[in-house]
Amino acid sequence: MGYELIAVTMFSSMMVLLLTGQRVFGAIGFVAVIFAFLLWGTGGSELGFSAAMKLMKWYPLLTLPLFIYMGYMLSESGIADDLYKMFHVWFGPVRGGLAIGTIGLMVVISAMNGLSVAGMAIGATIALPELLRRGYDKVMVTGVIQAGSSLGILVPPSVVLVLYGMIARQPVGQLWLAGVFPGLLMATLFVVYIAARCWLQPSLGPVLPAGERNVPLREKLRLLQAGILPFFIFFMMTGLFLMGYTSLVESSAVGAVAATLAALVKGKLTRTVLHDTVRKSLAVSCMFMWIIVAALCFGAVFDGLGAVKAIEYFFVDRLGLTPWEVLILMQLSYLIMGMFLDDTAMLVIVAPLYVPLVKLLGFDLIWYGVLYTITCQIAYMTPPFGYNLFLMRAMAPPEISLGDIYRSIIPFVAVMIFGLVVVMAFPQIALWLPQHVYLR
Repeated sequence: MGYELIAVTMFSSMMVLLLTGQRVFGAIGFVAVIFAFLLWGTGGSELGFSAAMKLMKWYPLLTLPLFIYMGYMLSESGIADDLYKMFHVWFGPVRGGLAIGTIGLMVVISAMNGLSVAGMAIGATIALPELLRRGYDKVMVTGVIQAGSSLGILVPPSVVLVLYGMIARQPVGQLWLAGVFPGLLMATLFVVYIAARCWLQPSLGPVLPAGERNVPLREKLRLLQAGILPFFIFFMMTGLFLMGYTSLVESSAVGAVAATLAALVKGKLTRTVLHDTVRKSLAVSCMFMWIIVAALCFGAVFDGLGAVKAIEYFFVDRLGLTPWEVLILMQLSYLIMGMFLDDTAMLVIVAPLYVPLVKLLGFDLIWYGVLYTITCQIAYMTPPFGYNLFLMRAMAPPEISLGDIYRSIIPFVAVMIFGLVVVMAFPQIALWLPQHVYLR
């Protein structure tokens, strides 16, 4: 059997196992180990062990459980409620202002959390009922919540970028910095769309009643204090890292401690909260670690086969495609897989193929990590099985149907595709900040 046929058989076997409903790490790891034994005999047993040791020796891995812990702790501290009150008062007099304020809330939550799920939960439970009560169009605001929550996987400290950095062996600090401007660009595009849509159709996002708009300046300034604690946490975590006072791992530890202190200051640090936070953090961290071990093992078998070189030969030499055409095909494949898989499964399945191929084609792997993450944002909201669609269905009130949820994402997906094209056309949007900071 030729190497190309072996590679195709491996990939097909993995997809069949995934379609049967097996756990991602189990399907990928099982295929990797079985093929390692078939190809190299008993010596193939070393692949899984080597992958586990490689993972355990990678110091930045410590950031993963610490950031996950920080996210769960912050979700229990009630910070989001105070932030939404602030955005409510300051943006209420503007058409679509509460929806714009919701995007702002999501950016802040993303900067403290790094997970899409937390942003969705906060938006659906805090912002969505308030927007509906104020007469906002249910289809538009449902899209706002889903699009805003997707920022959590792009704005630092993105857990998805940490995972990509581990698998692609790229510096997580540079990946974080690369996600800053694309994340702000995506949030700005959302705000522009909401403002334009509500200006053209005022009924979609009415302004607050006069009685609620006339809030004394002193009260508005007092509500601004709600942003001090999130800013303090973000500064302690990211600011110290950018200024060179802390390393990446130390920054994650500072963020975890700051989140715990925030919960203590707000009187939410109970034994139950601490127990649940630690238990959930441990469960998610272990899941990610098993997936990374499986991905490293699968990638080692693929590298040993020389499958990446074969794929490059097929696309570039046999089909005559340019590197940019191959890159676009990669992004399209992510969008298709995103209809059926989550971001972690997509990355683990194709990383052994795409990451080395991107490097061979001459593209920057930091920039490609941002492209992958933006494509994951789009895939999160793509029917029929987009991750955010089902989260919204589970959390939305009864008056919002599944049809409303599906219709709500159409304009936001279009906006995100436009943002992806902009970042592809102008790589410095992602690369300028990490290059500037790391070359000072």
